Amino acid sequence: MTADLREFRDEVRAFIRASLSEELRERVIRGYSQLEKTDYVFWQKCLYERGWGAPSWPMEHGGAGWTAAHRQIFDDECARLGAPRTQPQMVKMIGPIICAYGTPAQQARFLPPILTGDEWWCQGYSEPGAGSDLAALSTRAERRGDHYVVTGQKVWTSFAHFADWMFCLVRTEVTDRKQEGITFLLIDMRTPGVEVRPIHTLDLAHHTNEVFLHEVRVPVENRIGEEGRGWTYAKALLAHERSGIAELGRARERLERIHRMVADPAIGGARLQGDAEFMMQLAQLEVEMMAAEATTLRLQESNATPALSSVLKLRGSEITQRLTRLAVEALGPHALRFDIEEASRGPREDDPLPSYATGRVPEYMVFRSLTIAGGSSEVQRNIIAKLAFGD
Repeated sequence: MTADLREFRDEVRAFIRASLSEELRERVIRGYSQLEKTDYVFWQKCLYERGWGAPSWPMEHGGAGWTAAHRQIFDDECARLGAPRTQPQMVKMIGPIICAYGTPAQQARFLPPILTGDEWWCQGYSEPGAGSDLAALSTRAERRGDHYVVTGQKVWTSFAHFADWMFCLVRTEVTDRKQEGITFLLIDMRTPGVEVRPIHTLDLAHHTNEVFLHEVRVPVENRIGEEGRGWTYAKALLAHERSGIAELGRARERLERIHRMVADPAIGGARLQGDAEFMMQLAQLEVEMMAAEATTLRLQESNATPALSSVLKLRGSEITQRLTRLAVEALGPHALRFDIEEASRGPREDDPLPSYATGRVPEYMVFRSLTIAGGSSEVQRNIIAKLAFGD
């Protein structure tokens, strides 16, 4: 690491330690079921005030002008020091699309409140009949004068219950090729006809939802790009989403956490230190993480190939699942006593485990979805084969 990168790392560490309370850091470390919307908004505002609200955006829209190495260091230190994750739907997903394809009026309207954390977004992609086969979506939008009238259903919509806006794929035309006739709309969640219903996941937390759209009127000025070309913008957004799902900074923090558990007598680490198979799995994961981190740096460079985001999503999601499984294995008999509802409320004062080791069972359960979210592993392999090797 060069001297300027070491200096930057120290700057990031000092900023995080000065900005976050110990109480918030502890809740982040215990798991994301412990956090509220206000926690994420607080952190986004801290980053915005420091000029780090959207590091990967163009500088003219508020970006930080960092290199790929700077962004990797920032992500690593945020994970290591217990900062809330930057909610990807805003800064990492819809923000870059509005920067690239939005009109000047859309950029002026939507980018500033994303940067400041004053408006929350959700993603209206998946449907009951269109998940991994996203182009099969059937939510319809009919043009009526200066509005579209949208009717349909979205599902697995993360944090829709917090959201002010939804970026949404709708079908404006039925064609022989299902990727055509799709349009990309920005929908105000306060519009009459929008209904949000909760879906509770295995960790008993409320992350995701169903969203029903009953003849929702959306101004034409809230369309991104051209009508019928939404699939082009959707693919660009998915590349951002898939690289974000990998979360390699968080993966390294999880690896370090397992090493702490292995060495902690309160958890019975001595038995694991002598377990050659367990330690070999940890070593293998660390090697794979180093390769994935190198892929992240390549993806963030301007000449990265589109297939790399799918490579990174595929490998990153599998690495995270293996890490969360090993964390549960490291708990040993302690994992058996976890009642899932009790675990979702956080540790008790008389809990014999250290706080960094709690919440691992709910985390393991909810991350079973990572190899499906953002496009299943099977879909990613098809994309990689097509982009890397042709039809």
